[in-house]
Amino acid sequence: MKKPVMTRVLPPLRIGKHIARYPIVQGAMAVRVSGANLAGAVANAGGVGVIASLGLGLHSPYFEPRKRGSFFTANRLALIDELAKARSISPEGAIAVNILVATKDYPELAQTAAAHGANIIITGAGLPLSLPEYTAEYPDVALVPSVSNVEAAQLICQTWKMRYNRLPDALIIENCQMVGGHFSQCEQISLPGFTIETVISQLREYLEQKLSVTIPLIVTGGIWDRTDINRMLLMGANGVQIGTRFITTEECDADRRYKEFHLHARPQDIMTVPSPVGKPSRALSNDFAQQAIAGSSTIERRCIANCLESCLCRDSGKTYCLLQALGKAAQGDVENGLIFSGANVRYTERIMTIAELMAELTQPEVRSRSSCQSKVE
Repeated sequence: MKKPVMTRVLPPLRIGKHIARYPIVQGAMAVRVSGANLAGAVANAGGVGVIASLGLGLHSPYFEPRKRGSFFTANRLALIDELAKARSISPEGAIAVNILVATKDYPELAQTAAAHGANIIITGAGLPLSLPEYTAEYPDVALVPSVSNVEAAQLICQTWKMRYNRLPDALIIENCQMVGGHFSQCEQISLPGFTIETVISQLREYLEQKLSVTIPLIVTGGIWDRTDINRMLLMGANGVQIGTRFITTEECDADRRYKEFHLHARPQDIMTVPSPVGKPSRALSNDFAQQAIAGSSTIERRCIANCLESCLCRDSGKTYCLLQALGKAAQGDVENGLIFSGANVRYTERIMTIAELMAELTQPEVRSRSSCQSKVE
C-alpha cells in the first residue's frame, strides 16, 4: 500500500532584524491593489505584507489634481495612513513598503516609509544605489532590492559596500519568464541551460565566495501553490514572493470586480502589453490591453500626475498614462484599465480569506511514498 509522506514544515524567513513565520512575501500591486488591508492580513498570517506605494495618493482625499505638486504630497500622506492602518491590523507582523526607483518621489517615499514604521523597504524598477542614504536614521529598517540578473545584484552590493559599508538585507530575484507587471527582457534566456535555478546558484556563489556573506534570496514570478514554493526552496531560494494569487482574496484592497476578473482568468488571457516606462508588461486581456497593443488612437494619452522620471506618455505622447490605467482597473473598470498579472495563471474556485490562502500555501504536501521513491530512483 502506498503510504502518504509529508514534506517538511516551511522554514521562517529572516530579513535583517525581522522574522516572518513563513518564507512568503506578498507581492506589491499598484494602484491600491495591495494596500494596508492586504498587507496587514498577510503579516498577521505569518508572511511579509507589502504595501505598494505607487499611486497611493491618486484617489485619496489629499490629492488636488489642479494643484501643482499635490500628487506627491498626497502620496506621502496616504503612505503614512496606510502604514498606520496596516500596523493596527498586524501589531507584530512584518510590514514592508514597495517603492519604485523610477518614480520622482522615490527618495521621499523611502524616507517616509522608514520614519513611519515600515519594517522593510523593497525596491523595484531601477537600481537603488542611494537607498541606504535615505534610510540612514533608521538602521533597523531592512533594505531589499529587486534584481533581474546577477550583474545588477553585484553593482548594488559593490556600491553599497563602498559608499555605506553595508549590504542588502535580502535580494528579490525576478523570474523574467513568469513575473507579472513590468519585466526585464531576458538577454540570457536563449543561453543553453539558462534557468532561474542558474541565477540563484550564481548569485549565491557570488555572495558567499566573493563577499563572504549569506543573504536571503527570494524568488518572484510564477509562484502559485505549495508545490511551487517547495521547488524554489529546493533550488536554493530562502523564500518566495507571490503576487497574483493574493488578488483573489477578501482582504485585497482592489474592487470586487477586479478580483472577479482575475478569478476567471485563464493562461490564454495573458498578453504582453507595451508600457510608458519603456518595458513590456504582462497583463490580462481586455479592451484596454488590446487597444494598447494595437496602438489605438482612442486611448487617452494625458499624463495626470507627472509621477515617473521617464515616461513615454508625458514625454512623447505615446502609449498611455500608467497611473490612470492601473487606477481605473483597481477601482473596478476592468475593461478600460490595465490589469497586471503573472504568467502562471491557474483556475481559482472562489475568493477566499488570507487566512485560508496562507493555510493552503503553508500546509505540508501529501505525496505517496512510492511516487517519492520512483523520483529518487
